[in-house]
Amino acid sequence: MTSNFISSTTERVFPHTDDEINERISCQIEANVNFYATQDPRILNSRLQELDREWDIERMLEAHAAAISLIGLGFGRFVDRRWYLLPTIAAVFLFQQAIQGWCLPITLFRRLGVRTAQEIDYERYALKALRGDFSLIRSQDSPSVKETLRAVGDT
Repeated sequence: MTSNFISSTTERVFPHTDDEINERISCQIEANVNFYATQDPRILNSRLQELDREWDIERMLEAHAAAISLIGLGFGRFVDRRWYLLPTIAAVFLFQQAIQGWCLPITLFRRLGVRTAQEIDYERYALKALRGDFSLIRSQDSPSVKETLRAVGDT
């Protein structure tokens, strides 16, 4: 029943984005990893902290939808009732994003270079691998679950 209409959580945005934009974001990730591979570990650590603070596209959409809704509610109350249309439109976009993985604001955000959580994680784990976070896992025949989680978590 939910076959092609409802997108999976991890692959909702990428298939609905122009190939050119996906490629540009992918090349930027590769360029970032190449740059930080040659940098001092303190600079690499700083980049990892930046990645922890970076807003992914879902968070960006939610924040903008909430702001537009609040503006629409305020203007609807104090200016003109027609402003109540803004929160309705924001809710429709959020619902469409939740179900299909695409809505009009996503297209704009992607063009601006806003990345998915998966793309941010891709860069994060590449940098952690360069930093050596996973060497403990590779050096053991069967690392403990705790050591594995520590390696992929925020160390």
